Amino acid sequence: MRLGKPRAAAATAALLFCAALARAADPNVCAACHGPGGNSTTATNPSIAQQPAQFVSTALYQFREGNRKDPQMSPMAANLSNAEMNELASYFSKQKAEPPQHKTKPDNAAAGPALTKKLNCTQCHGPALMGQQHIPRIAGQQPDYLRAQLKGFKAGTRADMDGNMTSAAQALSDKDIDVLADYLAGLGAP
Repeated sequence: MRLGKPRAAAATAALLFCAALARAADPNVCAACHGPGGNSTTATNPSIAQQPAQFVSTALYQFREGNRKDPQMSPMAANLSNAEMNELASYFSKQKAEPPQHKTKPDNAAAGPALTKKLNCTQCHGPALMGQQHIPRIAGQQPDYLRAQLKGFKAGTRADMDGNMTSAAQALSDKDIDVLADYLAGLGAP
């Protein structure tokens, strides 16, 4: 039996997706969304290069267990073993974050440092906002991704392990979120 072109294309896409799920522990599969070496080139997808290993493994665990939900990540993490999550975390923590392509608006570059200080961002994310332990690197992260995560924390649709981000985001105005996303996205590794 021959399938028509639309059905054949859908069948092919389904097979490729299933093959990707079977190889989800392969860093090359991750590159489809997170970019080569974990350096995303898509504004809505996070860069995972040079993220702390504990953060990556914790995020994968949260996706696998359903504590964090995403239409792409939840199925990718669903069948990962703890060992595979740790292997991926180790791999991506050792990849160098590329300098951000994002150029921060001058007004936000001026306002950003004071806002991160006021909100104590460095207390958890580290002095250069490069992340530590289970806390992610936010310096040089994709701007639309940052914006979406901050809005999610504020709305209570995105949770974190200890509730600190959810609490911190409650004080943010929409303008604060835009300033932070723009400012943080333009920060490079020290």
